[in-house]
Amino acid sequence: MFTAGAKLAIVKAFAANVGELLSASGFNYTRWMWPVTIGVIVLEVITAALLLIPKTVRLGALFAASLLIGFAGYALYYVYVLHGEPLECGCFGKIIGSQLGVKTTLRNLALLVPAFIVLFGYRRSSQETANFNQTSNAIA
Repeated sequence: MFTAGAKLAIVKAFAANVGELLSASGFNYTRWMWPVTIGVIVLEVITAALLLIPKTVRLGALFAASLLIGFAGYALYYVYVLHGEPLECGCFGKIIGSQLGVKTTLRNLALLVPAFIVLFGYRRSSQETANFNQTSNAIA
């Protein structure tokens, strides 16, 4: 929610950054700038919502890890394959400034640690398990 909110606070600047990235990748940025911008923000909101709901927390962690890996991969692709100019990514709005490249990739890979902890280490509490078993028995 934090990153989505930060992007919404500077949505026009973030959309402009997305447009530059799309243009450098060979896409028609005028056509795809806003759909991609909205798509990224919506995916981040969905991911946050999944992480907040106990029954979907692992799915949320999987979404978060996928987004982080995708963003990190694109950052490296943009800088080292496309030889793109350093560009402020706007990932955290104006709160945390960073340019696409190794620094952004390392940050995203570091953020994978909590995502993997949730994905592989999350256990339901005994109360959640008891409630789930009661619901399952009532349905059967």
